[in-house]
Amino acid sequence: MILTTLLILLVLLVLSIPVAATLIVLGLFLDEVYSPFPLSRAMGDVIWSASDSFLLIAIPLFILLGEILVRTGIAKGTYRALESWLSWLPGGLLHANIGTATLFSATSGSSVATAATIGTVALPQGKAMNYDPKLFTGSIAAGGTLGIMIPPSINLIVYGFLTETSIPKLFAAGLVPGLLLALLFMVGTALLCMWRPSLGGPSSSHTWSERISGLRHLVPVLILFGVVVGSIYAGLATPTEAASLGVIGALLIAAFMRKLSLSIIVQALDGTMRTTGMIMLIIIASYFLNFVLASTGVTRELTGFLEAAGLGPYATLMLVIALYIVLGFFIETLSLMVITIPIVAPIIIGMGFDPVWFGILLILLIEMALITPPVGLNLYVVQGVRQGGSFNDVMLGAMPYVGFMFVMAILLILFPALAMYLPNLLG
Repeated sequence: MILTTLLILLVLLVLSIPVAATLIVLGLFLDEVYSPFPLSRAMGDVIWSASDSFLLIAIPLFILLGEILVRTGIAKGTYRALESWLSWLPGGLLHANIGTATLFSATSGSSVATAATIGTVALPQGKAMNYDPKLFTGSIAAGGTLGIMIPPSINLIVYGFLTETSIPKLFAAGLVPGLLLALLFMVGTALLCMWRPSLGGPSSSHTWSERISGLRHLVPVLILFGVVVGSIYAGLATPTEAASLGVIGALLIAAFMRKLSLSIIVQALDGTMRTTGMIMLIIIASYFLNFVLASTGVTRELTGFLEAAGLGPYATLMLVIALYIVLGFFIETLSLMVITIPIVAPIIIGMGFDPVWFGILLILLIEMALITPPVGLNLYVVQGVRQGGSFNDVMLGAMPYVGFMFVMAILLILFPALAMYLPNLLG
């Protein structure tokens, strides 16, 4: 039954059928063939229970927050400020790409929004200064992945919803690994450019007065991060309420900076509805599929297979990591999460691994999938913003950052406290 399920899933995805429709069709097929009871009659109740959650309201709010920052151009000022502070390092503007992505990730919650925003700002400047297109575009694609690790993160909310894990603890757990991964990106970039200077580009020179005056452009993003994350850990707001505070704060900041208009609000709302509709359809469809998988015994069959194999906890974890790496080549990241988490998470957690720690490791694996071909979404986002040049440049440029992510995964396994120190402080 497991092989049949995987085969049908892969065939439907290869046929380019929308992911939500694929999950519903697969659920109905398994119900018809393997279930002695008509599970489809419960579809309405299952879908309602999946969508009737106060927590999920945070998703469109965080998307709207990122849209406002993109449409009002606040991210451009952030990039220029960090460029003046970081471009002296070996690699020049590559560090501004990663640094801006890190800061923008602290408010957007989306890897696609982060990559698109940084790409729009950075690519013209990199082209004008004759940077090597490979590592330059790769740094933007990889930097964008930080949007789903550093809180607030839409993907962490989805993981928390599917596994009933505390969102505040997940947000706390993602902060240190996210910042450490950004540091690994920058250190690795500097070493690569010292080894082969042609991979980077010319450094920019800035006076101290320019650097200090540019700090004002960092204030809006830092304020929003403080409002959203600070309100959660101060016990003043739930993640959903914090997201709404972030939206209000972004609107007030944009209005104060005289960058807010009716046209921008309409564009931000339109983009939010399109993205939210896609995410929610996938979540609802996956909820029904997971209900069918559990009811028809696929979940029990897979668990029994692993138990019969006699693998220890870490051997099983390595198997799961290999599974995500392979599937990440072929399945879009959100779809990969909602399809696999209800099956994989109970197995891993049942072997004694902390659900918060596993959530961070899983997000790191999902980050890899965002920049590995042929389905790496961030690669296509950067290439789309680039509007020209070879797609191979983006793929090749992202490969070193996949290696840095492997290093981060090893560090998380060897030193779980990297993810668990802050959550443990919350109690």
